[in-house]
Amino acid sequence: MTALPSAPVDKVIVTYKTKTAEAGSNAAAKSDAAAKGAETGESLSFERRLAGGAALVDLGDSASKQDVAEVMDAFRADPQVASVEPDIRAYAMAVTPNDTDYAKQWDLFEATGGMNVPSAWDKSTGSGVTVAVIDTGYAAHTDLATNIVSGYDFISSSADARDGNGRDANAKDEGDWNATDNECGLGSKASDSSWHGTHVAGTIGAVTNNTKGIAGIAYNAKVQPVRVLGKCGGSSADIADAITWASGGTVPGVAANPTPAKVINLSLGGASSTCPSVYQTAINGAVSRGTTVVVAAGNSNANTSGFTPANCSNVITVASTSREGNRSFYSNYGSIVDVAAPGGETRRGTDTPGTVTTPQNGIYSTLNAGGTIQGAENYEPYQGTSMAAPHIAGLAALLKSAKGTLTPAEIESAIKTNARPLPGTCTGGCGTGIADATKTVNAVTTTTPPSGTTFTSATDVTISDNTTVSSSIAVTGRTGNAPAALKVAVDIKHTWRGDLVVDLVAPDGTVRNLKASSSSDSADNVVTTYTVDASSEVANGTWKLQVRDVASGDTGYIDSWGLTF
Repeated sequence: MTALPSAPVDKVIVTYKTKTAEAGSNAAAKSDAAAKGAETGESLSFERRLAGGAALVDLGDSASKQDVAEVMDAFRADPQVASVEPDIRAYAMAVTPNDTDYAKQWDLFEATGGMNVPSAWDKSTGSGVTVAVIDTGYAAHTDLATNIVSGYDFISSSADARDGNGRDANAKDEGDWNATDNECGLGSKASDSSWHGTHVAGTIGAVTNNTKGIAGIAYNAKVQPVRVLGKCGGSSADIADAITWASGGTVPGVAANPTPAKVINLSLGGASSTCPSVYQTAINGAVSRGTTVVVAAGNSNANTSGFTPANCSNVITVASTSREGNRSFYSNYGSIVDVAAPGGETRRGTDTPGTVTTPQNGIYSTLNAGGTIQGAENYEPYQGTSMAAPHIAGLAALLKSAKGTLTPAEIESAIKTNARPLPGTCTGGCGTGIADATKTVNAVTTTTPPSGTTFTSATDVTISDNTTVSSSIAVTGRTGNAPAALKVAVDIKHTWRGDLVVDLVAPDGTVRNLKASSSSDSADNVVTTYTVDASSEVANGTWKLQVRDVASGDTGYIDSWGLTF
């Protein structure tokens, strides 16, 4: 969608001045709409009262632009009217990004294994949030550059850092290659540089809608590279200091972080049956400063309890799922896993380790083509819980951007509560399921109307002799069940009201009688408020006021009714 459609206006919103009859009475607003209709030659009708008190007035389907203008002029000329405006159309903005490789990002949009990200962009794109990627550093990439903020190199060993010094303010990835087998311990293998941190960063915050490459999950967030992994990995002492610094804490000898992160991604880990205190102290400090910490569960197809910092408290531990929605064959599992996210499989579990047989099922992201030192930028598919974790870090950024007051605990709870069951299988435990970005963002941005909120219908419904009629109200935006003291306000115009049986019908069809018929009740009209115990009913849904006329000779109509929660 490059341009919004031009939709006709067929309703206007009229706000009357305080203390006018039309401001508080539906009948008065209805009468005024009819008067303005007679004045302008249009068929105007009062439709309903809005939550803010304004009146919604229907002009009919055939109103032209000139008709709308005349009607609005008529309302503006009325000294009783505070304002009038057209009821305009809005459209979903979750359109497909124009990034050239977006189609390869099944992890964002596919129904089976994806994380349902695109519709979340209607409400949040990560603006105002910094995500720290504590990893190998940053390999320059034009699909990331404008979203990168200055980070830090926390590798204290100059030999491991490969930059000729220890810690410094340059988070450039100098490469993590190993020249020979066993160089990094018995059993280690020679390998090229991974450019791991840049791949992770792309999933979180690649520049989007720039007609190149990929789309980031939180593409308007900022990404802060914090380097802790170099030759032969990284030390827990350096990683703990990096966590503290990234979240805005104080590290001796290091200048304060000018752009503290509200989300930290740790796609790293080592074997340990317990969480080292150096990690836990740093994580607790970060969380106390309002920073959400996301950790990869590990890639050993084993219980996560034996790997750290995944087994630390106060973190969101993330397992990996495949394109088919199964636990990835390599992913760790267990009761301490909080949630799962797409981590992909660039090969099947039965394929030769080190091969790439199903690249289309990996997580496609920003990378570098250099074998040891940085070369040309590129994009490659990777697999791993390292790839799953940044999906959750990106989602955390969307949530924090959408609702800045959220705490790390609230962010974790929202992600876990709104996850969906794996469509495939997970032996051992994958937390609450695959995270659902749209459902989670919607959950934290949907405000439950406060107690006392009223839903009304002012549409007249004729009550003929010996008939049953109903008027409906759609209740939305509530959570949980209706109250035990639901107020049902009824305004029925009808001579000899004893002819009437009045019921409230809940969304599930349950009927609660409000008024019985009585042959001796000859008074006019039913204008009263009933109190109903509706605590067993879900609040959201279509409620009905059902009116049955059991006799002949008197008729009337439902004028209006309402529900106050």
